[in-house]
Amino acid sequence: MAKGTMIIDGQRVAFDGEKNVLSVIRKAGIEMPTFCYHSDLSTYGACRMCVVEDGRGKIDASCSMEPRDGMEIKTNSSRLLKHRRMILELLLASHDCSCTTCEKSGNCHLQSLAQQFGVRRVRFSDTRERVELDESSYAVVRDPNKCILCGDCVRTCEEMQGMNIIDFVQRGSQMRIAPAFGKNLADTHCISCGQCAAVCPVGAITVKNQIGEAWAAIHNPKLRTVVQIAPAVRVAVGEAFGIPAGENVLDRLVTALKLMGIDEVYDTTFGADFTTISEAEEFKERLKAGGPFPMFTSCCPAWVKYLEEENPKYLKNISTCKSPMQMFAAIIRDRFAARDEADGLRTYHIAIMPCTAKKMEAGREEFRQNGQPDVDLVLTTREIIDMIRESGILLQDLEMEAPDLPFGMGSGSANFYGVTGGVAEAVVRHCVPDKSRNALRDIAHLGLRGDGPVKEVTVPLGDQELKIAVVHGLVHARRLLKEMDEGKAFYHLVEVMTCHGGCVGGAGQPDGLNAVKIRRGEGLHRIDDVSLVKRAERNPVVAQILKEMGEEKAHELLHVSYVK
Repeated sequence: MAKGTMIIDGQRVAFDGEKNVLSVIRKAGIEMPTFCYHSDLSTYGACRMCVVEDGRGKIDASCSMEPRDGMEIKTNSSRLLKHRRMILELLLASHDCSCTTCEKSGNCHLQSLAQQFGVRRVRFSDTRERVELDESSYAVVRDPNKCILCGDCVRTCEEMQGMNIIDFVQRGSQMRIAPAFGKNLADTHCISCGQCAAVCPVGAITVKNQIGEAWAAIHNPKLRTVVQIAPAVRVAVGEAFGIPAGENVLDRLVTALKLMGIDEVYDTTFGADFTTISEAEEFKERLKAGGPFPMFTSCCPAWVKYLEEENPKYLKNISTCKSPMQMFAAIIRDRFAARDEADGLRTYHIAIMPCTAKKMEAGREEFRQNGQPDVDLVLTTREIIDMIRESGILLQDLEMEAPDLPFGMGSGSANFYGVTGGVAEAVVRHCVPDKSRNALRDIAHLGLRGDGPVKEVTVPLGDQELKIAVVHGLVHARRLLKEMDEGKAFYHLVEVMTCHGGCVGGAGQPDGLNAVKIRRGEGLHRIDDVSLVKRAERNPVVAQILKEMGEEKAHELLHVSYVK
């Protein structure tokens, strides 16, 4: 790791292990403009916005320069400012600048940099042929006319998820980013994780907007609108309103939804408690039967989709339990049927999720009854933020209101479903015979928590030692599968979350670097710390409903099977 001192704009700045000059410049308190640089991805160096000038007058991209002791650079010379303005003008010339109606308007990096550098007119015309929007995906919309060829989406799909769904096609002025052979996203093996939209600095790939459908349902007098809120949403939605990442704003969000016209607001943690109990009992049955191992958790729809498309031999290893969202939806459908008939209404079920893949999951045939989806609509955290703003509601100033009963209460363990390691920890809490507070502390320190991409722990259970793995980021899950295929690794239980950090890092969340995702996860663990009910089986409403259901109906409502 290189150490030394650089001279940046006349001031001495020490560096110690920074991988490039750009990182050292930012360490000095200078925010260099970039489009193609992302700290979690490989260095691409294509946009040239981060160019600097060395002591000999040579200009180069700081993202691809290694820091050297004694190196002297300028970041804001007249030549550099001229270059940056020209780059921005050329990008704007080849960009569909319909900014007022763009999904990214107000949050577009190109827009903000053009304003920062005073680019007020574009002298060049866009001669490219217009391309149709790709709206085939459940999760995202792709608009090639707005693409600036930064390559962030390409590297994210390849390096973070290992999927290579989109790439650069053609050459020269005809270069585009698209799936192979001109396919739409729906015709590929895209898993709908939406991470390409999360890193896109402009409006070329955006989360599919279904706000109009939500308002139509809310304002329809023939519909009873019922909402469930996922755990990861409550520690991220406040960021858009000046509330620190990780702070639980569930009670304020409930108030906002009621002001917007939602009839009943519930908590997805209620469904997560059902998932914990069902998944843990299934796991214990597999232990008795001797397999099949490993048992994979089934909460992440992008992970399920990946196995269906790419590795179907492991479909038998996925837990038959539905995700918390779908378990909750099945219970709502069953419990509200008689009430809907008596009131002459139809219950319209909206799920607020941190995840774009949940939009895909809601549309699956397995979760439709008599042609009607169990979840009518999935809104991401970003979409609900836009709806709150559209309503003129100041979330930070609202009074608090608890979710409605009886489906508004979840255990502490259900809350950390939204962070990597949470599902596995909830299952372990249920399986271990020692239910004391000291046992909870021991489980918390097993090694299931933390932001490491792959975590492996051994848990004693009776006369057995359970081998458990927790992995987040599909590229790491693929490597884990390869090790299992080669006989290098064996596990009884594997928790997989496709997004880095788990659901707190879902593509439907507000933009955030790793430090922000970590704070969101810590916020979910703090909710567990102060929860009266720590374990799923201690949730009295869940226990009562399971008793009323009986084994046969519980299996019908709470379980599903997947095929290639």
